[in-house]
Order: sequence, then structure tokens, then C-alpha cells
Amino acid sequence: MSDRATTTSSWPANKPVDNREDWKRFEASDKAAGFEISDDFERFDQRDDMFNRAFWDDEVISDHVTAFFQAYIHPSPRKADGFTQWDYALLNASWSVSNEFSARGGKKGVREGFLDSFKKFTPLAPTQVETDDLEAVSKRLKKAAEFLGADAFGITEYDERWAYASIADVRTNEREEKFNPVTEGMTSVIVVGHGMDFGLVQSYPSALGASATGREYSREAAVATSIASFIQGLGYNAIASSNDSAVTIPYAIKAGLGEYGRNQMIITPDHGPRIRFSKIFTDMPLAHNKPVKYGVTETCNQCQKCADACPPKALPFGPPKEGGENRSTIKGVKKWSANCEKCFSYWTRMRADCAICMRVCPYNKDYSKWYMRLFRDLLNSPLRGLMLWLDDKMEFEKRKPPREWWGDTPAP
Repeated sequence: MSDRATTTSSWPANKPVDNREDWKRFEASDKAAGFEISDDFERFDQRDDMFNRAFWDDEVISDHVTAFFQAYIHPSPRKADGFTQWDYALLNASWSVSNEFSARGGKKGVREGFLDSFKKFTPLAPTQVETDDLEAVSKRLKKAAEFLGADAFGITEYDERWAYASIADVRTNEREEKFNPVTEGMTSVIVVGHGMDFGLVQSYPSALGASATGREYSREAAVATSIASFIQGLGYNAIASSNDSAVTIPYAIKAGLGEYGRNQMIITPDHGPRIRFSKIFTDMPLAHNKPVKYGVTETCNQCQKCADACPPKALPFGPPKEGGENRSTIKGVKKWSANCEKCFSYWTRMRADCAICMRVCPYNKDYSKWYMRLFRDLLNSPLRGLMLWLDDKMEFEKRKPPREWWGDTPAP
């Protein structure tokens, strides 16, 4: 890596110029993935995502936002089922490993996993393993990743369009932009999936349900850094990444892990929308997976359950379109786009994640059961209309009381 990664004095004067002519080489893979990208496309600045806007944008900042973030440090439990002291205790415990990773570089203004990539401790091996057979090498890497905790695994080519044009600087109140170093010298992106607990997701919205998200952020910190360490031991550079460095969804789609849904999530064959993703950028020669199409887009075109169920009406009805309602939407990409301001505002008033859109999705099923796998396959077939009717009839999307997840645990 270049020493530009630690130099910000001339930033943003040295901000990289987008090489739009070079982007034409992605046209074939864009078509395979179903991407429609116009000439108005602009790389996204991390400073404009909702969680960073909450620190500098007067249109977002409020007392509710402050209370929301405080709930992850000093929670204020209440009697409502799913928001008790037991529930917030589990929520904060689920985030503990992720928070520890995030805080490691605090004195240097680094927030690992959210604004900056994870720190590397494993030295680069002096010799590189042979990579003549890319398929065999990638198969071995997948085997190691699954052993280290990956629930899903895919590889795609590095595409600078999805790397943040700049990342937010935690040292400044305004979350000012700083240089994004992860992009230099990388040729492949490994995307790793982390499946969320089905029972907890059924209890959304609640502080208890939000534990499903926290646990996966903690797991992915460990899993992604372990995979990166493994690659470093093989003699190749690897940088583990969570929410930092790049937009994850396009990489996950191109790595063949699933299709994009109306609810803004990747719908995967084995976990539906109930999955989180991390990334490992590497210069190791690897075979790349291809995007998959198995019927999700057609189902989402017909189904609007997530949009109907969204309390603040932040999710879109109708077909995908280019652009969004505020600066938190990437420009120049035709897709379903949420109103992130409405979504985040609802979160802050509840003081916990919402994810109703994940819970009600017809693809949110327990696929360890054979009949749910059959349901998924029929949902992806010309019988999808019947299966959507059956999904409504069986009320699969109905919220489960959080106290049921606790089982025999004494009432607080």
C-alpha cells in the first residue's frame, strides 16, 4: 500500500479522478447482474450515509438521534416487551466485539469497521503460494473461510465505482472527508455472508431483535480479519472491511450471493434477506463468481409487502427508478431506493433497529426445513402469485412477541 493511506494534509486536493472510460470494461458484468447505470453516476461519499449525516447534517440531527446512539451505551429500558433491561443487555452484549474492534484506533482517529478498514496484525509472508489453477485456489480459500465462520462466500473483481470516493473522518464534528486508501493495488473482492438468527428477526422491531444485527457485526469483525490474515499468510495483501471503504451490495450481487430486493437488501438462497456482509480486498489472483438470477426480481416486482408494512413509508412502491429523495441515495443507478431520512427517523424514535421489512419479506424463512426450501423454490417459479397469497394466508410475517424468544427465562 502506498503511504498516501496515512497522509491527509493535501486531501481533498489529491482526490482521485474517476476513470469513466475504464468503467466500460464492466458493461458485460453489469448486464449479467442487472445493473442499469447512467452517465449521471457518481461515486458515493461515505459522509452522506445516514449514520454519518446524523453527526453533521442539521436536517437529520435531533434529540431523538442523540437518544438513539445513547441507547447503545446507556440504555433506558422500558416495560414494553422487547425493550426491557434483559433485551437491551443482550443488544449491547451482541455489539461488544464489534465495538472493541471499532475503538482500537480511537486515539488515531480510526474507527475500524465503520469508517476505516480493519487493522492488520498478521505479517505478509515473504513468499507467495502458487496460483496457476485459479479455480483450485479459490476453492481452498472458500474452504478456509467456511472453517473460519463464513456462512456465504463469493468472489468478484475489484470495481472502483463502488469504493467510497472518500471516507468520513471521525476526528471532526463535521465528519469531513478523508482519503480512502483501501482501493490501491486490489484486484479482487471477497464477499462473506453472516446469517442472522431467525427467531430474533421474527421479534423485530425491538431492542431484542436488534441483537441479531449486533451479533453479526461482532462475528464479521472476527471472521473477516481471520480470512484476511489467512491470505496474508499466503503471501498476498488482504484488507478486511465491514461498512467502511465501499458500498457492499453491488459486490455481493456480482459475487453471486443473491439478488437485490425492494427492501434494499440482498435476497440470498439460504438466508433470504436475513444476512449481513463483510468484504476482503486482495491482490491475490482468484477465480471470480458470476451473478445469479433465480426469480427474486420478478417476485419483488409483484410483491410490495415490505413497502406496505414500513411504518414511516420509507420504502418504494412501483418499479425501480433512478435517483432518490435525498443525498443518501447513490446517483445514476436505477434501483429501488428507500427514503433513508424517514427510515432513520423511525429508528431513532424507537431507540432500536426496525427491520420490519426484513421480517415480513416472503423470503424470510427458516430454510433448515425442507418445506420452506420448497416454498422458496415455488416462490421463484411462475407460481409465485399463489405462493404470495399463501404467505399472506399463513401470516408467516407476523411478529413474534420477544418474550417468546426468551422461553423460560424469568420475567424481568
